[in-house]
Amino acid sequence: MPSTRHIAVTALNKIFNKGIKPKEALDELSGDLDKRDRAFLMEIVYGVLRYRDYLDYMLKDFLKKPSGLLQNTLNNLRTAVYQLKYMRAPEWAVVNEAVNLERFSEGKRSLVNAVLRNFLRNKDQIEDPSKDNTVDYISITTSHPKWLVKKWIKRFGYDETLALAEANNKIPPVVLRVESEKNREEILKEFAGKGIEAHSTEFSPVGIVLKEFPAALESELLTHKLFIQDEAAQLVTYLLNPQSGERVLDACAAPGGKTTHIAQMMKDSGEVTAVESEEKRLKQLEENVLRLGLKSIKIVHGDVKSLDMGRFDKILLDAPCSSIGVIRRNPDVKYRQSAKDLLRFGANQESMLNAVSRLLKTGGVMVYSVCSTEPEEGENVVISFLQDNPDFSIIKGDDDLMGPFEASDKDGHLFYRTFPHRHDMDGFFAVRLKKNE
Repeated sequence: MPSTRHIAVTALNKIFNKGIKPKEALDELSGDLDKRDRAFLMEIVYGVLRYRDYLDYMLKDFLKKPSGLLQNTLNNLRTAVYQLKYMRAPEWAVVNEAVNLERFSEGKRSLVNAVLRNFLRNKDQIEDPSKDNTVDYISITTSHPKWLVKKWIKRFGYDETLALAEANNKIPPVVLRVESEKNREEILKEFAGKGIEAHSTEFSPVGIVLKEFPAALESELLTHKLFIQDEAAQLVTYLLNPQSGERVLDACAAPGGKTTHIAQMMKDSGEVTAVESEEKRLKQLEENVLRLGLKSIKIVHGDVKSLDMGRFDKILLDAPCSSIGVIRRNPDVKYRQSAKDLLRFGANQESMLNAVSRLLKTGGVMVYSVCSTEPEEGENVVISFLQDNPDFSIIKGDDDLMGPFEASDKDGHLFYRTFPHRHDMDGFFAVRLKKNE
């Protein structure tokens, strides 16, 4: 059986060469590992993903032709340098294992050995990029693409851009959603009795933050009908504020976090239509609805743009997006997206918003949301939609829960935004729209 470090390099090869998502790569490769080794594997893989460009920056002085390296050898070096820089691993063990992973090529064995020993001798002399070049400094030290750093500096300024980029590299908390506000305190007491450190979320009435991922979490999820869901995602459903007996559409439903939250807020009465176009994600949705025992949810496999399902009292469109707001959970996003992708996502989001808006009753409410920090997928989409649909207007949430996240633009449009560095939540955009009489 390959070593955990060997599996980490293989996973990184799949992520960078084939575009496979980290969770999928790890699930595929770690089936035979115990929990301790799997945690070690995840720490290495996600660590390299968080700091890839900074690791390459530290390596460049010890490589004559960095661009000429095979991906496998480069990922081997990245993995070793990450362990030597950020983990308490014995130096000799890291170097030996990295060298052994190149066992089929004497030339690469010698190269890896020389580079890592050179790195260890000189690591304290490696200087970060000059802070005078603000874009390079943030981009390299936090491993964020230059195009995004430039955008953020223009929008937020240097200090806040650095804070946001650094927050994206912190390991995010595990946040749970309980079934209702009533049973949160009971579950917290039960967790305390079992030695599980946890506390209530600051804003969501149904959120619990765990200090770490407990070994027995799977059984707790089943016992208490819990859902792993970031606090920002929980707040989106409160902005929609579905009521018992209503007919509600979740237009992009998988994996079912917001769908099941909608049904729970409606006390499992009325009708929740959950639409999902991807067959693979449809299975996740079905499993989560079944696990939580919710009967009011009707799952539909299809493209919401082409379905006619009658009219709804409320609609949630949590649209496919760049996922730039969830970099702290999915650090590979930093290397997948470009400025052009934002425009492509925005065009699709506006098309979806136009399509689902036709399914809303007059007087009905629709929430549009994305897990992105970028205006091209948020404010710009909504403003363009309003210009084409004068029968819609932006309205406030029904209560003060979303007050701390209000983010009006220069024209007074009321939007809601969360950020990792401001709220310790994923980066979300949301807006509440009403179809007028």
